Amino acid sequence: MRRVLILVENLPSPFDRRVWQEACTLRGAGYEVSIVCPTGVGCERRFEIIDGVHIYRYPLPLEAATAAGYVVEYLSALTQAFFLSWRVLLTRGFDVVHACNPPDLLFLIGGFFKLLGKKFLFDHHDLCPELYQAKFGRRDLFYRLLLWLERATFRAADVSIATNDSYRQIAIARGGMDPQRVFVVRSGPSLARMQQLPPQERLKCGRRYLVGYVGVIGQQEGIDSLLRSVHHLVFELGRRDIHFGIVGAGPSLERMRALAVHLGVAPFVTFTGRVPDRELLALLNTAEVCVNPDPANDMNDKSTMNKVLEYMALGKPIVQFDLTEGRWAAQEAALYARRHDTADFAAKIVELIDDPDRRAAMGAFGRHRVETQLEWSHQAPRLIAAYDALWQRGAGSVPAAVRGTRIRSPGSSQ
Repeated sequence: MRRVLILVENLPSPFDRRVWQEACTLRGAGYEVSIVCPTGVGCERRFEIIDGVHIYRYPLPLEAATAAGYVVEYLSALTQAFFLSWRVLLTRGFDVVHACNPPDLLFLIGGFFKLLGKKFLFDHHDLCPELYQAKFGRRDLFYRLLLWLERATFRAADVSIATNDSYRQIAIARGGMDPQRVFVVRSGPSLARMQQLPPQERLKCGRRYLVGYVGVIGQQEGIDSLLRSVHHLVFELGRRDIHFGIVGAGPSLERMRALAVHLGVAPFVTFTGRVPDRELLALLNTAEVCVNPDPANDMNDKSTMNKVLEYMALGKPIVQFDLTEGRWAAQEAALYARRHDTADFAAKIVELIDDPDRRAAMGAFGRHRVETQLEWSHQAPRLIAAYDALWQRGAGSVPAAVRGTRIRSPGSSQ
């Protein structure tokens, strides 16, 4: 039986949905699976076994919000993950290090264990150079360092998996990887988890309609733009019959609550923080419309947002800014506001609120697209194909349909 060690730094398991689905898929395919990850709310235990997956956790010294803070966080995580990897090696053992970024430092662990005969698979979750630019607005020495770390990660990897074709193109063009060793494994939602349930009118806080959001409340997620859209909707369009439910936690949560007060829209917005799945599903199932306010930048344009796929799984119409991978994922399930135009974003919300037939058609399209193409059951075979390639001399025998679609330029549509 082959054994896998999964390294992840930015979220604890099983809270990280993609990592947990990958772990369960590998376990179901006969692999022994261990995960090394940080602790977090609801995941405080330093070791536990869930559904046969062994989880080893370490505490982080802080939740970084500055460049210096990220250096401290990542160096602490790297050190603790390295020692826990040795613990796994000496107890359960592993044949593959499966490293999920960010940060692009985990290749140091994967590369070290390659010297001991282990395989290294890179799971490309985020574009770290673009993420840095989105957070701090500059391309400086640290940005160039992140580009170097990204290249080093790809060069160390025996196989890499990408969340979409934009990421696959970067692995090939910027990372120098052999196209036959790069596999697209999308972060498809699980329909067993994303269940369609009856709405709960109490969540509308006495108003007629509800607009839902789920995701991280961070600097680059566009919650400030969403709140400015709410301000336009309430005070310019005069729509006081719409409430907004924002589910999620993150380093900018308190700042966004303060901004809602400053803009005068706090009575129209509920920030729930991080909540259990049953509460998240209750709010999203109650919402008439769901939103993805991620701003237009290189990071968001090339990334597929899990929240968009989850909205589609629940049959919800979406409003989002016009971004390459967001448009590919949602297609006819979304309306696309002009980039950086919060007034147009608000107008698109009202357009859907006032057209129930169109909402129903868009929601049905999104649900069908998930059921037939994007749900995790359609992605799991791609993950197993990537693992099969680790044990082959080359990946040339793997069908192109499993590796990914044709290579395209990042600015084109898939």
